[in-house]
Amino acid sequence: MTNSTVLKLLSVSCMILFVFTGFNPLYQAETSTTESYPLVVIAADEFIDELQPLKTHKENMGMPTKLVSLSTVYDEMYWNGRDNPEKIKYFIKESIETWQTAFVLLVGDFRKMPIRYVYNNEPSDYYEPRYISELYYADIYDEHGDFSDWNSNNNEYFGEWKGSQAQDQDIDLYPDVAVGRLACRNSFEVKIMVDKIIHYETQTYGKEWFNKFVVVAGDTYPPGQYPFDTSPYEGEENTLAALENMTGFNPVKLWVSTGAFTGPKDVIRTINQGCGFMFFEGHASPVAWGTHPPEIEKNGTWVWGLKNYHMNFLMNRYKLPIVVAAACHNGQFDVTPLNLLDKLRGEVVHVGEWARECWAWKLTSQPFGGSIATISNTGLGMSKEDKDSMEGAGDFMDMQFFVEYGNNRQDYVGEVWMDSISNYIDEFPVDWTDPAGSDSSYDAKTPQEWTLFGDPSLKIGGYQ
Repeated sequence: MTNSTVLKLLSVSCMILFVFTGFNPLYQAETSTTESYPLVVIAADEFIDELQPLKTHKENMGMPTKLVSLSTVYDEMYWNGRDNPEKIKYFIKESIETWQTAFVLLVGDFRKMPIRYVYNNEPSDYYEPRYISELYYADIYDEHGDFSDWNSNNNEYFGEWKGSQAQDQDIDLYPDVAVGRLACRNSFEVKIMVDKIIHYETQTYGKEWFNKFVVVAGDTYPPGQYPFDTSPYEGEENTLAALENMTGFNPVKLWVSTGAFTGPKDVIRTINQGCGFMFFEGHASPVAWGTHPPEIEKNGTWVWGLKNYHMNFLMNRYKLPIVVAAACHNGQFDVTPLNLLDKLRGEVVHVGEWARECWAWKLTSQPFGGSIATISNTGLGMSKEDKDSMEGAGDFMDMQFFVEYGNNRQDYVGEVWMDSISNYIDEFPVDWTDPAGSDSSYDAKTPQEWTLFGDPSLKIGGYQ
């Protein structure tokens, strides 16, 4: 046998070993340690240097942190995953099992850090064939403890639900790790967020402004919105329930009915004074949030809270709230001006999908203030009025953040995000054999689209 033949046989043997055993020398070398990393930061390669100060800060706070470039993830998961999002998900799985990871921070917008679209096509008047789900990266295991790919019929559509029943059934939905995203478009935004996180965690503790909880709401559904009667104060009622769960915080009620909320200036002025939490309850697009005065007929008067350009007037510096925005599309971060070309071609492009950035990320990434973290929907937000049962959906989901933190005082924002989603699934289990547009399909969509923009390992209220 010639030397050439021997080399060829060795090459083939190595390839067989890689494929059938999952052996990956790069990954084995990286993880042959007993160290734990509660926080794993996966970032676009171009952002690694700017994230080093965050890694140092986290470790100084007692949070061992692994900073991993996207190219490293792809190299180490070379034999795993049908596409890049699944490779990332496999890497998160290995991180949980090897490093006992509890928090995963993804850094990069949809062009720099892959996203997973879910195809839960409920029949409605609003055309939305797909939406982003960051829960995909958090729901690692199914109910049997096996890897959950969200694609049981093995086609190109994940979380598919159309027709008489779901095509991708028995998705667990329970998050196994807390996932948040900094949807940074460039290094400047990375530096902004690193600076804000470090200042928040080191300078917030004990500050009086943190004890303020601001709610903004009006009449979410005016008369005529539905074929049945709705309360003239849905939004205000929901925010009142949130306030009642957040004992120990000083309430600030920006309600349309009382005259405290008349437009953007009221919201801007209140944010600039600083607060620990904010809850917006109303309607939205990727570029605006607003609501209605009580008892105004359908398609009547709007009271706008914040549009994207209003955020340039936010100057609250490091007095940064954690924000929950209960509305549609505030967190749709795959927006781009290029969508205008689709509109010219006659495709459906909804209001604001042509923006440079979505409302939630604009608020979070403001350089002189804004929020420190924002939770909002990437798609059409469902409310209890959309369900036959008249229970659950966003009314329950958004409230859970304040129920959870108000009663349990978790340390980290990602823990509250996880516990809120788990509570929703416990309360409204999904029947995957129901048709698209059923209550069950809405109960799957509600947690799937509920997205955390921010660091999941953020210490709420800062470190002592």
